[in-house]
Amino acid sequence: MNERAMQILNEVNKVILGKKTVTRKVWMTILSEGHILLEDVPGVGKTTMALAFSKAIGLDYKRLQFTPDVMPSDVTGFYYYNKEKGEFVYRRGAAMTNLLLADEINRTSSRTQSALLEVMEERQMTVDGVTHRVPEPFFVIATQNPAGSSGTQMLPESQLDRFMVLLSLGYPSEEDEVALLKDRGTGNPLHEVKKILSAEELLEMQKEAAGVSVSPLIYHYIAKLASATRNHELIRLGVSPRGSLALCRMAKASAYLEGRDYVVPEDVQDVMPDVFRHRLILKSRVRLSSDTTDSILNEIICTVPVPDHRKERPSRHGTRSGKEG
Repeated sequence: MNERAMQILNEVNKVILGKKTVTRKVWMTILSEGHILLEDVPGVGKTTMALAFSKAIGLDYKRLQFTPDVMPSDVTGFYYYNKEKGEFVYRRGAAMTNLLLADEINRTSSRTQSALLEVMEERQMTVDGVTHRVPEPFFVIATQNPAGSSGTQMLPESQLDRFMVLLSLGYPSEEDEVALLKDRGTGNPLHEVKKILSAEELLEMQKEAAGVSVSPLIYHYIAKLASATRNHELIRLGVSPRGSLALCRMAKASAYLEGRDYVVPEDVQDVMPDVFRHRLILKSRVRLSSDTTDSILNEIICTVPVPDHRKERPSRHGTRSGKEG
């Protein structure tokens, strides 16, 4: 197990109680150089979690509350005329940071959403013909509120596809809420979060996670899972190749946190629903049944044959280590 990577989770879990599975998957997404979409009701700790990660990794952090009057220039920045200098000067937008919390992204205009999604995809922005690259590392934690659709502009499927995972913190258990009340009564646990990594060390860790080996059997397994979503009788639009790539990268990060230099089927199964659920469009008749996106994905996991990775396990350098019994 990667000790320093796990130290990051320990620091975040000081603040976010009872959500170790979710914080682990957020950390895996960061290691995979991906972006996170959190679909949650207000007040469950999304902002606190983003702040905890930014402090533990030593990242520059910004938060932008999306409302109908937020403009694309608030995201990308703009040029203004500086009288003292006698020239136009670039004022940086919210996206000029390492970690951007895009709060309630579904409450702003489609133009502003598109500006943010372009930065997420290209890792740069063009303002008045001048290109500005965002700092490295760069990732977005965006939130949307599933309760109440008044005044919202839901992200189209093509933009949802830019997010590596769709996660939800959810409400805490009764025990965790009691612990939360006690902790907040004596101070703010965020002040106790220690810096474990630097931005440069995170970039190196991302390279290490990307270097985890994947055998041909696992590649075929991921492709079969994606194909199953495209041919399922209850799914109108299945997962794109972008989704397959995201699943592979998340599986590598899962193996990395477990201290392995190779991916096993369990790594793929662990993250498949989180990577695939927001990339599917179900057929209209699903509304009349008890099926949900997650139940359909679980069915696919149960029906697609699982490869025996022991027969073709890559060595530390990515080559076959031979057949095992």
